[in-house]
Amino acid sequence: MSNKLIKMSKVRSIIRLYTDGVSKQSIGERTGLPRNTVKKYIRLFLASGKTLEEIGQINNTELEQMFLDMIPRNHIENDPKYKALEAFFPVMEKALKSRENTKEKLWQQYITKHHDGYRPSQFKHYYRLWLKVRNPVMHIEHKAGEKMYVDYAGEKLQVLDPESQDTVDVEVFVAILGASQLTYVEASYTQQKEDFIHSCENALHYFGGSPNAIVTDNLKSAVIKSNRYEPTLNEAFRDFVSHYSMAALPAAPYKPKHKALVEGAIKIIYRAIYSVLKGKVFSCLELLNDAIKEELEEYNNKPLTGRPYSRRNLFEETERYMLHPLPEKRYELKRKYIATVMKNNYVCLAEDKHYYTVPAQFIGRKVTLLYSQSEVEVYHRYERIALHKRNRRPFGYTTVEEHLASKNRFFSDWNPDKFIERAEAVGPETKEYITQLLQTRQHPEQTYRSCQGVLSFAARVGKDRLNNACKRALQYGDYGYQTIRAILERGLDRNIEDPPDNDQSLPPHGNIRGKNYYK
Repeated sequence: MSNKLIKMSKVRSIIRLYTDGVSKQSIGERTGLPRNTVKKYIRLFLASGKTLEEIGQINNTELEQMFLDMIPRNHIENDPKYKALEAFFPVMEKALKSRENTKEKLWQQYITKHHDGYRPSQFKHYYRLWLKVRNPVMHIEHKAGEKMYVDYAGEKLQVLDPESQDTVDVEVFVAILGASQLTYVEASYTQQKEDFIHSCENALHYFGGSPNAIVTDNLKSAVIKSNRYEPTLNEAFRDFVSHYSMAALPAAPYKPKHKALVEGAIKIIYRAIYSVLKGKVFSCLELLNDAIKEELEEYNNKPLTGRPYSRRNLFEETERYMLHPLPEKRYELKRKYIATVMKNNYVCLAEDKHYYTVPAQFIGRKVTLLYSQSEVEVYHRYERIALHKRNRRPFGYTTVEEHLASKNRFFSDWNPDKFIERAEAVGPETKEYITQLLQTRQHPEQTYRSCQGVLSFAARVGKDRLNNACKRALQYGDYGYQTIRAILERGLDRNIEDPPDNDQSLPPHGNIRGKNYYK
């Protein structure tokens, strides 16, 4: 590239036409300059970081000097001393990604090998010029293990829906480490909280460790309310970054440059991965991710442009050992549910319709259930009072005996003696039925709701009908609220004098499960 300067009037024309969106070829034709010269001054203009208005305020002499400072002289480029320095710059760029290295320290390494080399000020000056010409954008020094940048690609890929077999679009998640630029890519059905956190976690396990911080876009899965100074994080995402000992650093609103590294990675992914997979439809998400992984490995192992090493090489040498070790247990997304502890000592997780015990002293109190795929935690005023393995069996009971009121000699308005006493006031058959019902489960507390339901019929249909219904149910030997309700609804309590046939059973009813259902 020739370093001979041209008239500043033509340079201003190049810059003005470029900012107006004119192509480089058209600029060359209008100004009568070679294409490489046009490209050189556009690159220098971008490297300067100045706007067209700022260039207009600089006189020709200052503008010429500014470009002279940015362009190495021919005699310098041909100088063996400068060539040795320039050969050291890629090594220096790589070494600066480690926190323990500084420009001063690297100058010491350089001058040890080249005793007649440049002094520190010239050394740093030529390195800055080398970076500007090589990378004509704002250059950020990324320290190893410092940040992971994440985002979603704008273009989607396709898979077949497992049920309808229709083609559906899927999201493509991209994560990149700042120092080594090692990249992770995976497809997911949505950008929602569960998928987003799962993709971030998969990226950490792909890298084999967690950085100090994760830089995200302002998507709702990460940030509930964006703000330039104090964004409000999604509660689940905040728990996730805390689990992996990271800080969350959402990019400022409308500031894509804050995550320019991942934006650039996405553009490269379009060429490296999308060019191979675009247009293909995979039968499931797993097969698509397998194909992405295959192309991703080739991408990460390919040498960087102008460097003798790949992203993988750089990661292994400079960044892997700077990442924090991953915890033994993976993060589990937790949901929250507010419930009141029932008088039978249990609290119900509505999503599963399953019941869990809590200590008896919390009967009647409101508690918070935090539940994941495997566990259910019960909290009262920020204190955990119970922990259970999650059970999705509907209408089942998970019991810790120490929690139960009967075990702790703590009695509420619901206890076996009080239910039997109330049943005796209805009639002898009702008392016998409630006594038998209390014995059908391992823990009497598990039958309290059924007992309460049976006794509530006394106010609705009268004591006589309820007593007859219990007598009829005793003949069947079937105990439960649904049994009594079916007898009363069908009026079978009015034919109580007729003994049932040996082959007779309860009339079929969709709501009757029978006692064996609950075992």
